[in-house]
Amino acid sequence: MRLLSLLAGYLSVASATTLGKRAPTPGQLSQVTGVGPTNAGFYIYVPKKLAASPGIVVAVHYCTGTGQAYYNNSPYKTLAEQYGFIAIYPSSPHSGTCWDVSSKKTLTHEGGGDSNTIANMVKWTIKEYKADASKVFVTGSSSGAMMTNVLAATYPDVFAAGIVYSGVPAGCFMSQSGGVDAWNSTCANGQSTATPQKWAQVVFDMYPGYNGTRPRMQIYHGSADTTLRPQNYQETMKQWAGVFGYDYNKPESTKQNDPQSGYTRTIYGPRVQGIYAQGVGHSVNIRGNDDMKFFGFAA
Repeated sequence: MRLLSLLAGYLSVASATTLGKRAPTPGQLSQVTGVGPTNAGFYIYVPKKLAASPGIVVAVHYCTGTGQAYYNNSPYKTLAEQYGFIAIYPSSPHSGTCWDVSSKKTLTHEGGGDSNTIANMVKWTIKEYKADASKVFVTGSSSGAMMTNVLAATYPDVFAAGIVYSGVPAGCFMSQSGGVDAWNSTCANGQSTATPQKWAQVVFDMYPGYNGTRPRMQIYHGSADTTLRPQNYQETMKQWAGVFGYDYNKPESTKQNDPQSGYTRTIYGPRVQGIYAQGVGHSVNIRGNDDMKFFGFAA
């Protein structure tokens, strides 16, 4: 028994030592372990030109991807050098590397799921690098887009804004059996529909009693998406319009060919906008420079 106690103490010290390390080399992707409660990996990119009180961008990968792959295949490491923010690349621990956006744990604030682990990554980074807690943003593609919506719902006190590239509403993949990382064909096929008020209640139920500021949201989706059907765009817009009390049926403005030909930008209110990409499949390409504008790093 004493041996087990000593071993437990040693592991605790080892974990704390790992957590205390900064990225060993600015300008290179580095791994941090032990932020739990799930085994999601944690990769961090600290730019060589780190800003004073830097912001943070959490970039969440797609199914079959990894944190390292999203680091290589998204523009955020380059943008981090340009604007001085820290980029975090979570890496899914699940088979097939989709994110858990279905279990009660991940769909609950401090519930012990993947969303909890990613929020812990942010909190660790803020502490280690004296980052600006008011400039924390999240974005992702496909499964990472689903997690972006979930994080915006479960941790509105952590994230200032989110950009979603081809996802589904927060809670749409909820598993009735409590399955972790469970697929939901009804949602994926665009058959999970509800009123803005009901979708908003799904968000509110993820963090009961929260009445603070919620993140600004920008949603991209392609009209030819056969993986997460286009109706999911409408349902996601209903959800966030409902959360902020905007009239989904009467958006503030709709502009064709914005931000590019074939795209339509719809602004529901100052904190919610959607961009529908005509003829684009799964998933919409990342628009890094536009992301910087939405997050407030660029004018």
